[in-house]
Amino acid sequence: MRSLGHAALAGCGAVLAGLLAVSGARAESLADAVTLAYETNPTLQAERAQLRAVDEEYVQAESGLRPQLSASGSYTYQSGQISETGLHSFNASGSGETGVVSVSQPLYTGGKVTAEIDAARADILAERENLRRTEIGVLQSVVGAYLDVRRDGEQLAISQDNVNVLAAQLDETKARFDVGQLTQTDLSQSQARLAQARAQLAASQSTLSQARAAYAAVVGQQPGELAPEPPIAAQLPPGIDAAFDAAERDNPDIRQAVDVERASAARLAEAKSQTRPNVVLSGQYGYVAQEEGVAAGGFNTGAGLYESQLGGSVTATVNVPLYTGGMTSSQIRQAAERDNVNRDAIETARRQAMQAVSQAWSQLLGARASRAADEEQVKSDTVALEGVRAEEKVGLRTILDVLNAQQELETSQLALVGARHDEYVAAADVLAAVGVLDAKNLVPDTRLYDPKANFDKVRHAPGWAPWEDAVGALDQVGAPRPAPEAPEEAAPKVRE
Repeated sequence: MRSLGHAALAGCGAVLAGLLAVSGARAESLADAVTLAYETNPTLQAERAQLRAVDEEYVQAESGLRPQLSASGSYTYQSGQISETGLHSFNASGSGETGVVSVSQPLYTGGKVTAEIDAARADILAERENLRRTEIGVLQSVVGAYLDVRRDGEQLAISQDNVNVLAAQLDETKARFDVGQLTQTDLSQSQARLAQARAQLAASQSTLSQARAAYAAVVGQQPGELAPEPPIAAQLPPGIDAAFDAAERDNPDIRQAVDVERASAARLAEAKSQTRPNVVLSGQYGYVAQEEGVAAGGFNTGAGLYESQLGGSVTATVNVPLYTGGMTSSQIRQAAERDNVNRDAIETARRQAMQAVSQAWSQLLGARASRAADEEQVKSDTVALEGVRAEEKVGLRTILDVLNAQQELETSQLALVGARHDEYVAAADVLAAVGVLDAKNLVPDTRLYDPKANFDKVRHAPGWAPWEDAVGALDQVGAPRPAPEAPEEAAPKVRE
């Protein structure tokens, strides 16, 4: 008994020492893994770049309220020969140059520009929710990879411990076989179980290597010694109803669907604006000059004419659409149906979110029950193994009974490690389905990416005109408007 215990301790110590040698002195925590993935994961970085690209839509839409300034210039030189029948011929030449500065300022577009701005704002909010969903997915993968390495490392230690125990058991069986206390059958059974345990150990090593590779892919570096995962139960909703309510408020799929529908409603208003008149104020200021000269017989006569003009003009243009061959009406109907599609997609997203919450919650409850049952089984199997070993010593049990009891204990220990892993992952899945499995909750001390910072930067980039707000207010007069926006807490406006 004592030799078997020492062998088990030696096996666990060897595995733990090997894991420690991989990483260094300090244990790597789940917060460390989440922080590293949050800062370096390429999927997350690409989605942030995508959001920054979408931010530019707002600037492009607002440019419709701003003046457009252009300048053009030209220089022309002409030369030719003028001939008269029976008379002299003349060489004629001339040059001209122009320079014009043009400016145009939209005054009223029937609401088209303001609708484009509303659509861009909604697109940005939808893309922010897409970024949040991507972040949740990446961090969900980090938690899963972290727990996989921890589980597979513990299961490897159990398998190594089992090999050491069975090896010690085989040595003891051989010794007793040599003195005639046991049979060849007992010896063969011990040898077979040890071979089986070694095969299981090799499989555990392979599984751990695969888990480590998956961890490196999502986190960005090979795992070292991983510290126990922090408690997560306190972050869970108190019940399934509270989880449903939280998902209605925080689930990124629902929030994105709301923003996408708001964008399509704005584009419907943009299509309707094509039936409204538009007014543009434009001005030009330029310089025009022309010079002509005549030469006779190849000699310059000095005769020439030079004209120049400097001036400008201001024009107000009103355009009223009267007939477009049905194009405008068709575009309005098309935009309306697309808005209907996106409105129905909100309910689809809500139902899918509720389904995800329900499934994750059920998995969590099942994992909790399995973990509790496995804990009881490990306790019982430990007591049973000790009893079977004691009974085998006095002849009441066989070596096969001892081997079976040892195998049952190993199986229950592996199951318990797996159940603890499954419970934690299921809890993380609940938080992901609700929409709160993010860096802000997992690692509050880390520097969070602020999606509004880039928007504020590009919105205040050169190009802003001080009167654009007034033009925007005028553009909304009599213009078609999309449906009222959702409450602030459901989808914050861009201009916060």
